[in-house]
Amino acid sequence: MDRPLLLAFDTSAAHCAAALLSDGQVLAEAHEAMATGQAERLFPMLEALLTEGGAGWRDLAGIGVGTGPGNFTGVRLAVAAARGLALGLGIPAVGISAFEALAWGRGDVLAVRDARLGAVHLQGFGAGAFGPVTVPLDGPLPPVPPGLAVVGDLAPEVAARCGGRAEAPLLPLAVAIGRLALERLGPDVPRPAPLYLRPADAAPAREAPPAILPG
Repeated sequence: MDRPLLLAFDTSAAHCAAALLSDGQVLAEAHEAMATGQAERLFPMLEALLTEGGAGWRDLAGIGVGTGPGNFTGVRLAVAAARGLALGLGIPAVGISAFEALAWGRGDVLAVRDARLGAVHLQGFGAGAFGPVTVPLDGPLPPVPPGLAVVGDLAPEVAARCGGRAEAPLLPLAVAIGRLALERLGPDVPRPAPLYLRPADAAPAREAPPAILPG
């Protein structure tokens, strides 16, 4: 193919989402809600998108992957898959945070992700940029410009508390990840690293600690 072909995916929340893009154009896209089972579903979904787009693994010029924050296991799954594909295919993998994907196409915006347990992950872009940070949902929020667009999980609740306005993201998550990854695609791009803003909710047994992916 004469235009860069990129496969993007995300499993950082209760979903498995992916998109196949060629030079920014979406050739195929899928999003399935699921609380569990992303590990079993991800590669069949990716292969189906390649088939739908009339492409094969060796046609890819790069991989885009959502790095979180989000579900600890889901973030690790996606980043490990992206690194493995990049190594096996000899192509770069580009990590894109959920905040960046949610904020795609906007200058001034507050991106929000549900951190669960009564907390939210936040990052501000443009005027009054800050973060990423994790704060209690019922506690003080970082100051933002009045009327700022708020996108993502819990956007209405956060917008009501900070004087902003809740809006929908301009693109589906996987598509935004893909477009941002295409912009950054290159031989020297840093390999994807998980964006963990707090430890996993459940501590594993001491005799079998998880292997945390290095940055």
